[in-house]
Amino acid sequence: MELQEYQTLLNQIKSTIHQAQVRATLAVNSEGIILYWQIGEMIAKKQANEGWSAKVIPRLSADLKNEFSEQKGYSERNLSRMLTFFNEYPDMAILPQAVAKLPWGHNILLIQKIKDTDTRLWYAQQCLENGWGRETLDWQIKNQLHLRQNKAISNFGTTLPQPQSDLAQQTLKDPYLFDFLTLDTQYREKDIENQLIKHVSKFLLELGKGFAFMGQQYHLTIADNDYYLDLLFYHTRLRCYVVIELKNTKFKPEYAGKLNFYLSAVDSLVKMPDDNPTIGLLLCKEKNNLEVEFSLRDMSKPIGVSEYIVTPNLPDNLKSSLPTIEEIEEQLKENDN
Repeated sequence: MELQEYQTLLNQIKSTIHQAQVRATLAVNSEGIILYWQIGEMIAKKQANEGWSAKVIPRLSADLKNEFSEQKGYSERNLSRMLTFFNEYPDMAILPQAVAKLPWGHNILLIQKIKDTDTRLWYAQQCLENGWGRETLDWQIKNQLHLRQNKAISNFGTTLPQPQSDLAQQTLKDPYLFDFLTLDTQYREKDIENQLIKHVSKFLLELGKGFAFMGQQYHLTIADNDYYLDLLFYHTRLRCYVVIELKNTKFKPEYAGKLNFYLSAVDSLVKMPDDNPTIGLLLCKEKNNLEVEFSLRDMSKPIGVSEYIVTPNLPDNLKSSLPTIEEIEEQLKENDN
């Protein structure tokens, strides 16, 4: 057997094992979440039917820890959380699938931070789709992602076929928050661009899942003239290139015209036959929505326009993926502190 063929086989087996581990971990996680729900239900029913007060929880905690000394998760605080969890989702038959798949720590954070059930479930689903860790989830909630997602003005409805137009619209936000940039009071577009590349992992987190960085000041030659795209990405879900242009000013109609030109160039010079049409995203310090709508109305290429905000709030410890198998197991146990 050739070395390359053996390596391919080995990689396939490793991938299959890893996928099986993830499925098993999610199954264990779901069982743990259901167990906590059941414990919360039993406590709630005793309180409702027998008039038991919250004083029963310390006693339960002590007895459960004595009986299951090898397990964690039965602290007074965690038992109180189980009761809250049941009260938030009182019908197991409609316990949201996303909630059951999330680690316990994620669920507690969602309950603590978000009171509206629909909004909470939206974030739960986003966690699964984007692989957010708990710190990332906390940051997204604080920055009200649900109010920014799918808010950019675009012409996708007239320039892209369904369902790609809807999916493309869902990938954009307005405004984008560049909390991680460290800029002087007077900064140029080039300064923003360099900072975004310096902190590319946090930039990709704000862009959302699916963006793969292809280059800064991406060079194109057209009719013996040199042109440079601010930032070029490839979106793995949309299967298309995404050109991002940065403007340190208010939106102007001519910006859309230049970006339209760039998209035509990328479609002709970079795009492969099986790629979808290239999409443009214009990021400005501010915009007038009516001006943007008029500017995009007759454009032939798909373009979205959003504002961006620079503030110094992004934590350094954000994680862009769900916990590892070990971390999920540890969260299910929940320490007794």
